[in-house]
Order: sequence, then structure tokens, then C-alpha cells
Amino acid sequence: MDGLGVQHQYAPSSICFGCGPANVDGLQIKSYRIENGLRMSFTPEAHHQAFPGMINGGIIGTLLDCHGNWTAAVALMDQDGSDEPPCTVTASYSVQLRRPTPIDTELHITSQVVSIEGNKVNVELLMEAEGKVCATGKGLFVAVTEGHPAYHRWS
Repeated sequence: MDGLGVQHQYAPSSICFGCGPANVDGLQIKSYRIENGLRMSFTPEAHHQAFPGMINGGIIGTLLDCHGNWTAAVALMDQDGSDEPPCTVTASYSVQLRRPTPIDTELHITSQVVSIEGNKVNVELLMEAEGKVCATGKGLFVAVTEGHPAYHRWS
């Protein structure tokens, strides 16, 4: 996955812990386009552990949340034929932890758009390690307008 992820393309000054390129202490995920969604890889580090050798569930949730949010933003941008994605926020999301997730391997996360209704996007997420499903999730992400506290967060 070479090149700029959508986060670096559209929000290089974002400080989000999960996906902000400008947050040097964050996860700095990079998501790339696939048909009807995005894909990303992430290799956890020792400080992401919940217990020896396994990644913390909150880190997993952050990876899925941010990746899903960007999936929604890109989907709305494409649907509207815009050059930039709208600012989207998480309305709700859920994560199902299927098995302990190791820190010593690359994680692969894919997302798929389930539906778009106005400014709302439903997304499904899948996280795998070594070919095994470790977590799944789904989320509802909403484009916000001027006046919302997050509206200018990507600029």
C-alpha cells in the first residue's frame, strides 16, 4: 500500500488520535480505496497491548472507528462528485472482538459501504490477522455542517 492514504490526501493537518497525520503520538492509520470501501494495514506495537502479546480492545475500536469514518467520507464525496470529502463524525459504532489479536503481526482492515441515506452512511468493517478474523464492526457515520464542533477539524 504505497502512496498517500486518504487521510494524508484530504486532512494532512488532522490531529485525530486514530487517523490524524499531524498527531505524532497517534496511530496515524492510512486507508486506501477499494471497490465500495477502503483497506488498510496496521502493525501494533508493544505499547498497544492489553496483556502480553495481544492488542488492547480500545485500540481495535479506534482503528475500526477511524477507518469506517473515512469510508463514509470518501463514499459521500464520490456520490456527490466532490473534490474533497465532507467532514464526517461517528454517530454510532459497535465492535465484536472475535479472538485475541496479536501485536506481532500486521493487521488488515477492510470496510464496505452498506448504505447511504442523505448525509448518513452505514459501514461494515472486518479486521484480520494472519488470515483469521479477529474483529468485526459496523458504524453509522454522518456528515456535519458549519456550526458543528468538528466541522473544520480536517482543514
